[in-house]
Amino acid sequence: MTSLSNISNIVHEVESDGLGEIDDLDKQLHNRFQNKFVVQPSLTRLLVSFQANKTRPIYRWYKYKEAFSASLVELLFQKYKVTRGKIFDPFAGSGTALFAASQVGIDADGIELLPIGQQIINTKKILDIEFTSDDFKRLKTWLQLQPWKQFDNKIELPELKITKGAYPQATKTAIEQYLEACRQENTRVHAVLKFALLCVLESVSYTRKDGQYLRWDYRSGRGQGKKPFNKGEILEFDKAITNKINEILDDLKPSTQQIELFSTFNNQGHIYLCEGSSLEVMPQLSDGSYDAIITSPPYCNRYDYTRTYALELALLGISETELINLRQKMLSCTVENRPKDLLAINSDWNKALAIADSQNLLQAILKFLENQNSQGLLNNKGIPRMVKGYFYEMACIIQECFRVLKPGAFMFMVNDNVRYAGASISVDMILSDFAEQLGFTVENILLLPSDKGNSSQQMGHHGREPLRKCVYVWKK
Repeated sequence: MTSLSNISNIVHEVESDGLGEIDDLDKQLHNRFQNKFVVQPSLTRLLVSFQANKTRPIYRWYKYKEAFSASLVELLFQKYKVTRGKIFDPFAGSGTALFAASQVGIDADGIELLPIGQQIINTKKILDIEFTSDDFKRLKTWLQLQPWKQFDNKIELPELKITKGAYPQATKTAIEQYLEACRQENTRVHAVLKFALLCVLESVSYTRKDGQYLRWDYRSGRGQGKKPFNKGEILEFDKAITNKINEILDDLKPSTQQIELFSTFNNQGHIYLCEGSSLEVMPQLSDGSYDAIITSPPYCNRYDYTRTYALELALLGISETELINLRQKMLSCTVENRPKDLLAINSDWNKALAIADSQNLLQAILKFLENQNSQGLLNNKGIPRMVKGYFYEMACIIQECFRVLKPGAFMFMVNDNVRYAGASISVDMILSDFAEQLGFTVENILLLPSDKGNSSQQMGHHGREPLRKCVYVWKK
């Protein structure tokens, strides 16, 4: 009879063999791309994240944590001489790339699936193009008189199952009065006031966005783990919303009779946003349309934006069914994503899928994760499916990016490497390999001066191993 210790040894040997194969293939790929890696001292974590936007007028209004900064867009445009034409962001998020391009006179198209990102972009466009001096005066009146306090009537706050009980009762009542008061305004002012509300929801709630889920403060009364979470100060609604309206007014800086948002000079670029999934929209775009692409897709890190942005999605009227549909339409980045029939979306993606099928490092990683899964060693059985979906879908996205770019144009992508079950996944090199096989030249893989660490859970089981955070620079 085989002892438990012998079984444990066999499992450990199989795991070691799998990790060893991954390590060998990773080293081979690294040797191939070694001269492409360039440490870029100007690339700080502040620059490639939302942090650098936190003090920047206009960009600071809504804390979209997954965004990169406007300063990064400006740095890349300057370094690689992107000075005219039209750029594209297939994962537009809160629109940082679109507005930063527009500000320097470059037209910008974007695609965004999540309604919160769409709302941020569309509201900034209203402020930039449609807002009048009378509208501006009306916002000032709201700041001074706080008219929502005068309303006894209220609109019932929309909720999802995962957002019930998210606010203190007094805050919930104030939000509902605020929504009723907004109805009395014209569509432009209404849109800006609702946007201001979206900006403060987290700060007045019991919740905090935490990657894969919403964390709940112990004061909410919801079930707590071993260590109750305290998010710190929960802002009183009137204070939070007036501060936000004041911030928006301060950043608008009206010039005589005209509001000037991003237009620092007359040749401001035009912004167009398409609402939907990049996988579904991009095949409809024309060949050779764009002079550059700058984007940051969702990372392969299990983050579920439909959960972390649940407060905002609920306020925007997204139903339970619509939430589930959004989750499945997203690029596969969470364990609940089911496989997509990519060839049914676009039969021309045979090439991209064949490249993913033949990528040795990726296939070794997928095999290892499936083996770990079959032994019950993964903390979620959806991880192998998610990782496979992510890379196969990204192969299709990269094929589309190559097609819609003009010859000689650059593609910039911000992304993180990840780690599962001890296997470090070099997202940067795998995607760059896809890019080369699809026709791109890998110009550089720009490295941040210091790598980011892996999760505390991964460190506990497998030790600390820095993970590269990079900006890829590919050229057609």
